This record gives sequence, C-alpha cells and structure tokens, in this order.
Amino acid sequence: MFHSFFPRPKLFFTTAAIWAAIVVAVWYAGGYNLGSLIGLPPDAPGAEPIIGFTVFLSPPFLWFYIYFTIAVALFYGFWNFYSPHPWQRWSILGSALILFIVYFQVQVSVAVNNWYGPFWDYVQGIMSKQTTSTVENFYEQVGSFAWLALLGMNVSVLNAFFVSHWIFRWRNAMNDYYMEHWPKLRHIEGASQRVQEDTMRFSQIMEGLGVAFIDSIMTLIAFMPVLVRLSANITELPIVGAIPHPLVSAAIFWSIFGTVCLIIAGYRLPGLQFRNQRVEAAYRKELVYGEDHADRAQPATVRELFDRVRTNYFTLYFHYVYFNVVRYSYLQANGIFSLLILGPSMVAGSVSLGAFNQISSAFGQVSSSFQFLVNSWSTIVELISVHKRLRAFEAAIYDEPLPDIDQHYLEREAVGGELEADRPT
Repeated sequence: MFHSFFPRPKLFFTTAAIWAAIVVAVWYAGGYNLGSLIGLPPDAPGAEPIIGFTVFLSPPFLWFYIYFTIAVALFYGFWNFYSPHPWQRWSILGSALILFIVYFQVQVSVAVNNWYGPFWDYVQGIMSKQTTSTVENFYEQVGSFAWLALLGMNVSVLNAFFVSHWIFRWRNAMNDYYMEHWPKLRHIEGASQRVQEDTMRFSQIMEGLGVAFIDSIMTLIAFMPVLVRLSANITELPIVGAIPHPLVSAAIFWSIFGTVCLIIAGYRLPGLQFRNQRVEAAYRKELVYGEDHADRAQPATVRELFDRVRTNYFTLYFHYVYFNVVRYSYLQANGIFSLLILGPSMVAGSVSLGAFNQISSAFGQVSSSFQFLVNSWSTIVELISVHKRLRAFEAAIYDEPLPDIDQHYLEREAVGGELEADRPT
C-alpha cells in the first residue's frame, strides 16, 4: 500500500514528521520575522486583523508562501537524492500542495471568523439605534464576506479536483505493484477483488479521511490561538468556575469525552467489518466457480455460505445500534454545549453579539478538530478492515506467514471443501 507510492515509507513518514515539526518550530520561534529581510514584515503587535480577502495578499502571508516553498523544496531535494522513487513527484510534491491548500482553506475560515466580530457588533449597534449606517455601508460589510466565501468555495473545488487525481495516482501505484507480484498473489482468496476493489476502496477512503485529518490538524494550529485570545471575554465556566483559558479547556474536555465514548462503543466494529468482507468474498467466489463448473455452487454449499453472510450482517447491525445511539446522542449534545459554557458570561452581559458569534465559530472549529475520531469512526472502521485485507495480501509478496483465516481458505481450496475452522462462530 505504501511502498508502491512513497519512498521507504517508515523512514519517509518519520522524516516528514520531524521536518514538519522543525519547520513549524522555526516559524514560531522567529521565522515569521525573517520576511522583514526582504521587505515582508509581520503584523505589528496588537494590530487589528485585516478584514476581507486582501489579508491573503498582505506581507505576512506572502512571506509564509515563500517560507513553505523553501521548506518543501529542501525536503524534496533530500529524498530525490537519497532514495529516488518513480512516484515521488506525486507523493511528495503532491502531498505538500494538498497540505498548503488545506491550510489556506483553514485560513479562509479564520478570516471569516475575524469578519464575524466587527460585523455582528455593527448589526447590534444598528438594531439598538446606537450606530447610524446607510444601506451602502451595510452591503459593503456583506460584500466583504461574499468575497471570502467565493474565494473559499473556489479553492475547495480546486482542492477536491487535485486530491482526486492524487488519490488515483496512489491507486495506480498500488495496482502496478501488485501486478508485478501477481504470480505470488493469484492463489490468495479473492486476489482479483483485492487488487481491483480493495485498492479502489482504500484510495477512496484515504481521499476523504486523509484530507479530513489534515484539515483537523491545520484547524487546531490556526484556531487555537484565536480561541485563547477570545477566552478573555469569558469569565467562568458552569460548575468549574474561573480557570485559565476556559474555552480551550472546555473544548479539549468535551472532545476527549466524546472520543473515549465512541471508542468504547465501537471497539468491536473493525473485526466485524473485516470478517464481513471475508464471508462476502467466499460467497462471491463460490458463485464465480459455479459459472464454469457444474459441481460448484451447489444449493447446500451456497446456502451455508449465505447463512454466514446473513449471520455476520445481523451481528454487525446489532453492534451498530448501540454505537449509533452513543454517537448521535453526543453529536446532538455537541450542538448546545457551546451555549452551556457561554451561559454565565451572556447573562452577565460580558460578551457582545459579535464576540458571541466569534467565540461560537472558533469553539466549533476547535472542538470539531478534536472530535475527528468521533466524526470519522465509521470510516476508520472500514479503512482498518480494508487495510487488514491488503496487508494480509502483501504477506505473500514478502514470504511472510499468512493470517490464519487466509490459510484456512487456501486449505479449503486445496481439499475442495470447507474446513471446520472456516465455519461461523
């Protein structure tokens, strides 16, 4: 899965994580000031944020673009020299481009959040008759948001287009890799399905799940300082009282609580999904044999194979009942959690309408990032099951022992029947 697309995957991902940490650390340790050397200084301390899409053309952003490009070029140059790979342009430069676009999308969300405060304070002033305004001024304020929304929408569309191509290249690399080793793989149960369907499913899941994970990390990096700054408007939390950075603490607590609940409720699902793919593959393969051999796909055999399919599905449905009860109960409660923690400050009148909207937006962004596992658990379960099938598949390439369940299928094919160990439990 990974050798086909990335150069020396374990070392590659280790060095990528280390290099990313170094680049981020250097940036926050003063690297953002280095732009001053080429006429791109950072914003002055305490300066009000620029409202509107022009923030992305400001000197700090222009310097960040250059800094990011230099960091990627150095990393790519190292791997191009140390361990060249036929797919490295897509796996390294393509991945870097996706990281940059996702970061840019998150910054659009930050710009929208910065727009919320002044706009809703402006609306509150108009409605309370404390601010005079013209229709032109109002539309100008709305237009500022429209440009941000238009920018974010177009970047999102272009990102989806590029990610789709990037993921298909990964599938292309896996397909080429497996076909090079086809003589070793063709005897594995469902070999054709694993090459055609499982690689497709793996790439499709990675497309959505991978981008969502990167987006969560980028959102945390971008919005955590915003939430720390906005915590100055919150005096205390219900029950807990006054604590440092109350909004950040509340977001972390609530997200960890939901993640733990979902992991406990769904810990059996990966194994059931994995077995579900097994029984489906066995049933389908027997039917395929029945197309060419009259002695295969006999009613008794097919009935028993389908009974295994039915039993596994019914077990899966049962476990998804309580999992979904926990999941959707948490997501429903999540909708009102921010109102609960903002209650005391709202009643005390310590937050304006603009600050309330900014806090609600930033809190939602940060808590959603921490809730990545909660929102993606069902998809993660499916990815784990597909990964298990492909990893077992690859064991034949490296002459490693096959998992027990694969050995059972091979033994069954050898004797032309079903082993006792292959029966459902």
